[in-house]
Amino acid sequence: MTFRVWAPNAAGASVVRPAEPVEPTAPLGAEPGGWWSADVDGAAVGDQYHYVLTLAGGPVRRLDPQAPHVVNSVGEAIVYDHAAFAWPDVGYVMPGWTELVVYEMHVGSFNPPPTGGVGTFAGAEAKLPYLHDLGINAVELMPVGEFAGDSSWGYNPGLPFAVESAYGGPDALKAFVAAAHALGMAVVLDVVYNHLGPSDNDLWAFDGSLDGAPGGIYFYGPPRGRTPFGDTRPDYGRSEVRDYLRENAQAWLEHFRLDGLRFDATGYVRNIDGGNDSAGDIPDGWRLLQEINDDVDARQPWKLTVAEDMQGNDWVTRPTGGGGAGFDAQWDPDFVRLLREVLARPDDRARSMDVVAGLILRRYSDRAFARVVYTESHDADANGGTRVPKQIDSDHPDSYWAKKRSTLGAAIVLTAPGIPMLFQGQEFLESWWFSDDHPLDWSKTETHPGILALYRDLIRLRRDWFDTTRGLRGAGVDVHHVNDADKVVAFHRWDAGGPRDDVVVLANFADRAYDGYVIGVPRPGTWRVRFNSDWPGYDATFGGQASFDAQTRHGAADGLPWSIGVGLGPYAAVILSQDD
Repeated sequence: MTFRVWAPNAAGASVVRPAEPVEPTAPLGAEPGGWWSADVDGAAVGDQYHYVLTLAGGPVRRLDPQAPHVVNSVGEAIVYDHAAFAWPDVGYVMPGWTELVVYEMHVGSFNPPPTGGVGTFAGAEAKLPYLHDLGINAVELMPVGEFAGDSSWGYNPGLPFAVESAYGGPDALKAFVAAAHALGMAVVLDVVYNHLGPSDNDLWAFDGSLDGAPGGIYFYGPPRGRTPFGDTRPDYGRSEVRDYLRENAQAWLEHFRLDGLRFDATGYVRNIDGGNDSAGDIPDGWRLLQEINDDVDARQPWKLTVAEDMQGNDWVTRPTGGGGAGFDAQWDPDFVRLLREVLARPDDRARSMDVVAGLILRRYSDRAFARVVYTESHDADANGGTRVPKQIDSDHPDSYWAKKRSTLGAAIVLTAPGIPMLFQGQEFLESWWFSDDHPLDWSKTETHPGILALYRDLIRLRRDWFDTTRGLRGAGVDVHHVNDADKVVAFHRWDAGGPRDDVVVLANFADRAYDGYVIGVPRPGTWRVRFNSDWPGYDATFGGQASFDAQTRHGAADGLPWSIGVGLGPYAAVILSQDD
């Protein structure tokens, strides 16, 4: 078995297998470029090992930077064979990007054992049928690279190639992916390349410190090395470091068969301050992002790459050939921030329908699906934030108002152009702010079964399960009705247009009901109500404002030649389309 490590400033290197009675070492031979390697007889899968590097100050113990399996972040590396995992043949094909409905999940808190401790891949896998029934077809895992301790958000990877041991290690992740694929669900993983560690960071001063760079060969020195997450920004200017991160991305996509990557805080990869000021640009960081995206496009172009850039920078989702970073999509920071503000305002008069209209129309790189839209995420629901129902009603997050307006927000997420995303527990009105050591309250699926059904119905319409709402998967959008006086908006979605394609969404952001609210529609005939969030079946406190199928009138409205009158409840959304 071959062992190989990059340590250009070491005078010597060897591999140690502590299980041997006298801990014999196998010396590694020097290679060009600062690499050391050797074929070690008798080494087998499951063996524990570490490297010993000979430095000026004496020998130091180091873990293998590319080990996919470790005892823990301060333990030994474990010899692992990716080819040994028996992947089942399930005939999996990744869903089209226009069909994706993403569910962000933190493995440690999603479904931990009732006896205590952190959640595992096996525990999360047990809930995949639940997510499949809900209509989810893409799970986004928060980072699972080995981190310090057993409980963490995951954004402090100490060993980027290793799968967190507390979650079950590499085979358990592969089993999770295989189970998701068997249900037709994609798995997307968060990766962290803007910093590493900082705790239990075995790459720090890996083969000693260098002048101006206390972190050594893997890291920039100050001030460029500083980030808000730790002073451990990788040195993207070194080709070996860029290759290391590129190979990490490839490993997740190819060895673990993941279907996409979401890149954490890309602003801090491409810019010292994480913003758009060109004075702080890091050209080599931008180059790294381009190289990874070019790799994915060349090797597995059907897989998705998403940037959490949060700066509204259109260049992030432009093609690399034109100077962009090449991401397929990026999180939309304005959508989550502004829509939550609109939903949370206690006074209806303070809600701006112009803001809502702008959020629906927003797109990056002139592509409708180049953004991820959401009202809840791990960041939005933590770091001083809270869940949407609690933001609406801090004392009673399960009140009528909290349920009404949070589900109205969900209706906008699942009908606006973009890739919609939910955060774990959002679908059953979880109100506890996100914390890595606070498990989801699954009893709320029984407390709020109607809210869960509402999300299920919305997701199925978004995915056009019934061949009646194809337009929700299309790029076409026109916000044709903006009534800021009464706080109502309506918008038209379409793909090719026509029956079962054209969709009209009507949303009421005020505490007032209508027997027949008039809006324009693009085609004559009968418009059928596919969804009415005011239905009492979703919650007994909902008013049940009748919203019947509507026949068009000859009168024009909203710049369209036809109009209909639709029943509309307070803080409610209605979705309509035609059969023929």
